[in-house]
Amino acid sequence: MGKGSVLIVGGGIAGVQAALDLSAAGFFVYLVEARPAIGGVMAQLDKTFPTNDCSMCILSPKLVEVSRNQNIKLLTLTEVLEVSGFPGEFSVKLRRNPRYVDESKCIACGECAAKCPKKVPNEFDKGLSFRKAIYLLYPQAVPLKYSVDPKHCIAIRKPGRCGFCQKACPSGAIDFSQKIEELELKVGAILLAPGFDTFDPSGLDQYCYGRLPQVMTAHEFERLLSASGPTRGDLKRLFDGKTPRKIAWVQCVGSRDINRAQVPYCSSICCMYALKQAVIAKEHAKEELSTTIFYMDMRTMGKGFEEYLERAKEQGVRLVRSRIHSILPHLDSVLIHYLDEKGSCHDELFDLVILSVGIRPHQSLYNIAKASQAELDSFGFLKESLLESRPGIFVCGEASGPKDIPDTVAEASASAARAQALLADARFQETQEKAYPPERFVFPEPPRIGVFVCHCGLNIASVVNVNEVARFAAHLPDVCHVEDNLFTCAEDTVQKIIKAIKEKALNRIVVAACTPRTHEPLFQETLRAAGLNSELFEMANIRDQDSWVHPETPDKATQKAKELVAMAVNRVRLKRPVSAQRVEVIKRGLVVGGGLAGMQAALSLAEQGFPVILVEEKEILGGYALRVPRTVYGKRLPDLALALAEKVSHHPLIDLRLKTSVIDVSGSVGQFKTKLSDGTAVEHGIAILATGAHPYIPHGPYSFGYGQSENIKISLELNELIKTHPEKIKSLREVIFVQCVGSRIPERPYCSRVCCTQTVEQIITLKEINPKLKIFVLYRDMRTYGKNEILYQKARELGAVFIRYDLDSLPEVSPGKTLRLSVFEPVIKKTLELCPDLLVLATAVIPNESGIAVAKLFKCATTPQGFMLEAHQKLRPVDFATEGVFMAGLCHYPKSAEESLRQALAAAARSATILAKKELPLEPLVAETDPRKCSACGQCVAVCPYQAIHLEETKPFGRVSVVNTSLCKGCGNCTASCRSGAIRLKNIDEEIVIASIEAAFGRLWY
Repeated sequence: MGKGSVLIVGGGIAGVQAALDLSAAGFFVYLVEARPAIGGVMAQLDKTFPTNDCSMCILSPKLVEVSRNQNIKLLTLTEVLEVSGFPGEFSVKLRRNPRYVDESKCIACGECAAKCPKKVPNEFDKGLSFRKAIYLLYPQAVPLKYSVDPKHCIAIRKPGRCGFCQKACPSGAIDFSQKIEELELKVGAILLAPGFDTFDPSGLDQYCYGRLPQVMTAHEFERLLSASGPTRGDLKRLFDGKTPRKIAWVQCVGSRDINRAQVPYCSSICCMYALKQAVIAKEHAKEELSTTIFYMDMRTMGKGFEEYLERAKEQGVRLVRSRIHSILPHLDSVLIHYLDEKGSCHDELFDLVILSVGIRPHQSLYNIAKASQAELDSFGFLKESLLESRPGIFVCGEASGPKDIPDTVAEASASAARAQALLADARFQETQEKAYPPERFVFPEPPRIGVFVCHCGLNIASVVNVNEVARFAAHLPDVCHVEDNLFTCAEDTVQKIIKAIKEKALNRIVVAACTPRTHEPLFQETLRAAGLNSELFEMANIRDQDSWVHPETPDKATQKAKELVAMAVNRVRLKRPVSAQRVEVIKRGLVVGGGLAGMQAALSLAEQGFPVILVEEKEILGGYALRVPRTVYGKRLPDLALALAEKVSHHPLIDLRLKTSVIDVSGSVGQFKTKLSDGTAVEHGIAILATGAHPYIPHGPYSFGYGQSENIKISLELNELIKTHPEKIKSLREVIFVQCVGSRIPERPYCSRVCCTQTVEQIITLKEINPKLKIFVLYRDMRTYGKNEILYQKARELGAVFIRYDLDSLPEVSPGKTLRLSVFEPVIKKTLELCPDLLVLATAVIPNESGIAVAKLFKCATTPQGFMLEAHQKLRPVDFATEGVFMAGLCHYPKSAEESLRQALAAAARSATILAKKELPLEPLVAETDPRKCSACGQCVAVCPYQAIHLEETKPFGRVSVVNTSLCKGCGNCTASCRSGAIRLKNIDEEIVIASIEAAFGRLWY
């Protein structure tokens, strides 16, 4: 026993995502967390970027899913002591500290904390507030059970004294007799995801952190903005209660600092969270607020981040490229003394200063590494090779280095894929199938509707009067129960919904909250757990469709929220239970694209035991990886690509189709049917699109003379020159690189992410060949994020000179016999005239047109620039909204080879959650035909994008349209086009739509 189980260390978003993927793919998971609840740092955030989604709204559904999953064993207050054994048969010794609360009895009523006399600083609020010695880690904690802090509890420190909590507990849950437990588990693989800590700036005297109350860290400011924080989201200074009118953010505190902080790497996330906080602070402010960010380089290199930067500027966020000398007290404000880009000194007063502190390795990482015999790098992070720290032990999230949420979630899935491949033959050996209570027969019952209105922290409640909406809902016809909650998606509220359904015999539920796109599955699952059909549910989106779009008119927003709730009540009243059919899963995958990501995805699926068809339109595998001579995981990238190609070509479960493309797709998740250009049609359960990208070929106003001189090359051509003619490099005198060619412009408003790192790598290579070579780099922002910052430092140490330019002062190139380039240098305020032997253009990454075409065939969305559009940037970074289709590599967004390989593994892990199942539930809200009305005109057949409808001879109605429910996705095209009203959608028919419209105009019953 044990080989079919995995131990995950760390209950943050990475550990949670990995646990959910592994359990869905047939493995039992032990999720170990040192704190009393899971959620990690993400539970402390106010909102996430670039979508400004409420952090708890994103996190809660996943936490609740973990708490309900019988194949995930949650071990809180637990730490790893020792790991022994080998892959497939690890033995892990754990220490589980006492909670001093019986979890089976605790009802989280809070009576214990109310009676506790001991107050201590609340670490969840970063010490900005106080909690009791018996406490919940945070209001939506999972598990929602109180915990006693033994360091501060009077009854534990001085037995026989106090004990007020024990006397006050109505369920007798307080148990001071609990002792430390020593556990030993047998597992097949281990995932390390302990998260990260933030840099402590108290040792940097120039910032006066800890001495001036007006100076705080970004993490502390997150708690100040949070609806569950010390001020309940009210933007005010804690020490005097005043509302700040001017706030400054200071970047790179504890990052990119080799002198004072001794942290040479970039923390990757600080620029974006500062931008996010500056934008959100304006939303929280009751008066006009001035926000300023002092920065060196604005590193908005993630998907959607550059666009967010531009929106922040439009909303009045001021950006000052500068170096901070010191922060000093001045009356009740603080004075920032700084040097701007032009070398001028300035003094400026602010009411509040936020230090954008960087990422540090988690405090537990050293002990975890020691216990598991894993190796740490020079910065204190775990070393890894394709997420493997040592055989059978995998790493994800910030344990291996700084990264943002989408990359963390993708890495978690990728680590799950590595564990699944290792333990493939033990799948389902230790898991149980989820059982639901019998579904209640509600046909004879009159409608009894429950309405739950969500504050969503301040996302809704800061604009909409939630209590007024709840009072309004209570008077709607057939509404028998109404509640308003801080977070309706939290575990305690979900349990309240189940309890209300059972106690008050509710048979229909309305939740007025955020978007059903992310939360509808959670609440439908809640109905099933309470014995109701999941389709007897409606959501009123009073966040995206109301509070977010009407922040300036709260009265009208409140009225609109009432109307949206009334519409939802009218809809749900007429809904009927719908039985979902099931479809058998074809246990085969299709991977489109034979580059680095496609090969890795195909190989990962094959190693997990699933047959794969790999389609590549070219005659060889490898893609652009064959042309980029950089080192990845200790190998040259072309060599790595060739090694992968060799494995793929000879793997018995991979059916390789070269010089082949996709020409047509039908079916849906579990049962796709795809026609290929080689004349075959293949059936498969999932698809992974890894169609790649290519470099932008400069032309027009941003061409910089490309094509007019053989001495002007793009980065890819420089790689080939180095490879084929290194002697030419030795003869060069001067080389100039120009960054952001074709990127970060109106036509392509995104950062291509890899260009800056590629340039500094090329500089190092050029200097190794020709140490005397003069090199200049013309850049807008150097974005060598994470540990790539070390390469940037090395390039500067080797003598490369970096000169910044703006779009309004582009370098001018004269591509004559002798190359000439002029550029304005902002520091010395002069135009420089340079004569390079070689001009290298770091060009944008462009998605392949063939990939866009394939995405359309699979009914998958793309961005305006042609990159694949994920279902949710944070929750589902490798999934399409089209179920069963996933993405990997450059077709999703520009990324490094390492990131492409990890995303490919993540796509394979997400695919395995489908392929591992025998069958899947079909879309319940499908079309159905009334044969008495059908005229067999064929219009429905013509408009159906899923080929789910055909004409068929039937008795006694003759030729009529017939819906294949296994293919139908409930899009409604057929219903809208039917001239005789013969086709309807279950629970979305004309009667329900009209009822919803009538509610909007004040008619609430028939």
